[in-house]
Amino acid sequence: MKKLVQIILFQIVLISSVSGQQWTPDLGNGNFKNPIIYADYSDPDMIKVGDDFYMVASSFNCMPGIPVLHSKDMVNWEIINHVYQSLPLEKYDKTAHGQGAWAPSIRYHNNKFYVYFCTPYDGLFMATTNDPKNDWELTHVVDTEMWEDPCPLWDDNGNAYLVRSKLCGNDLILHKMSKDGKKLLDNGVLIYRDIENDPVIEGPKFFKKDGYYYILAPAGGVGEGWQTALRSKNIYGPYERKTVLHTGNTKINGPHQGGLVDLESGESWFAHFQELKPNGRIVHLNKVNWVDGWPLMGEDINNDGIGEPQTEYKMPNVGKKHPIKTPQTTDEFNAKKFGLQWQWQANPRNEWYSISGKGNIRLNAVQNITKEGNLYYAPNLLLQKFPGPDFVATTKVSFRGDLVGDKGGLVIMGRSWTSLYVTKNETGFKLEMSKSDSNKCDGIAEVIESIALDSDVVYLRVKIVGNTTGQYEYSLDNKNFKAIGDEFRTKEGVWIGAKVGLFCVNPNMQQSKGFTDFDWFRVE
Repeated sequence: MKKLVQIILFQIVLISSVSGQQWTPDLGNGNFKNPIIYADYSDPDMIKVGDDFYMVASSFNCMPGIPVLHSKDMVNWEIINHVYQSLPLEKYDKTAHGQGAWAPSIRYHNNKFYVYFCTPYDGLFMATTNDPKNDWELTHVVDTEMWEDPCPLWDDNGNAYLVRSKLCGNDLILHKMSKDGKKLLDNGVLIYRDIENDPVIEGPKFFKKDGYYYILAPAGGVGEGWQTALRSKNIYGPYERKTVLHTGNTKINGPHQGGLVDLESGESWFAHFQELKPNGRIVHLNKVNWVDGWPLMGEDINNDGIGEPQTEYKMPNVGKKHPIKTPQTTDEFNAKKFGLQWQWQANPRNEWYSISGKGNIRLNAVQNITKEGNLYYAPNLLLQKFPGPDFVATTKVSFRGDLVGDKGGLVIMGRSWTSLYVTKNETGFKLEMSKSDSNKCDGIAEVIESIALDSDVVYLRVKIVGNTTGQYEYSLDNKNFKAIGDEFRTKEGVWIGAKVGLFCVNPNMQQSKGFTDFDWFRVE
């Protein structure tokens, strides 16, 4: 084995025990199945502009933040952008698990796209653009704490308003807003509170239809809640209420929080989430039937007057059929930017990586002395969402260590996490599988198994089965694989699902010149 300059090529494969195909909701026969996105696009909001549909979702501490997705039929989606590359606050230069952007709303007004969101301790933000594929202008509207889930409404009388909820509260608050959407003009007025029927009401989505002001808001909590609809002829209320979607006789827990759109065909549809740990909050689509002025969602299976989510339904009538698409996962690293599916754990820095557009991305051995290199606190993990209950991904990697302790490879990240990586020691290189848990006081990863490498080529594999179970394997010939370490359970992160990705770190006080090159990362 050559010293220092030895390059180890290895292939990382995530293997599905079932089919190896990414979750595809479009069945190709005129029907679709739920979820329409089997990945953690939490707190989705959706709008229609012309023949195009746009969706945004929470991103919390992950950067770039607030993914923007596009579809032609509300079933086949792809990522087209993010609202921001980083948040303009120093705290997000480090990992701030569970903070960052919560429950954004997207609207289109006067030929502009608007996205509003709050962070739990930094206040209200607004972003605008003329084209959601291009740069967004980000404005920090109000510096405050304990606000969440804002949504604007430009009324047909020329006035502008913003409705929001409160962190750990049961109230909906209405503000008057400047017409350009950049200022709030009052302290806000309480317009709805009903703790008996709607405890923990949040995520309001505001619109006007047929003379009524409607607010769609989830209540009852993330995992087991329901969707409430409010309506009033007066924007300040009083508001009538009705539960319009719940679990009912189905197995879809907590179906709520999302966006409603109307089609020229007369159909209405509601995109919402279901919390499915450890995948996170996956996205469902249900048809809406307007009954006596109320948007009843899904199908009233048990005849209680409340909609229940559907597992399969006819494709939305948008006038024609569109190609099958799913949010991106594979990245050949052939462009000068990595794919839109990737996010860091904090505000990104240029020194973390380089990408030439010639077929690889280089992750540098960034210093991470926090708790002796604990990956939970490493801001420079390049991660993406679990793409389904079972999935296959492959990456080709070249590792070059500089200092003892440098390591680079694959990580499955959540409140507990595992990694399989090549690391440099005093005599050469080792292959290690380790795991850790954020609930441990020291948080130092435990090495489960370690083997010396005496070959220039090693292949690594991790099997993710049914969202929850993983097993790493390795091979020297890409044919005969041997298990390494324990079978492990995947676990969600703070308000987000488990993620898979790549890393290269240095746990030493001394700066390292080490790096890891990733030629590609493929999900089938």
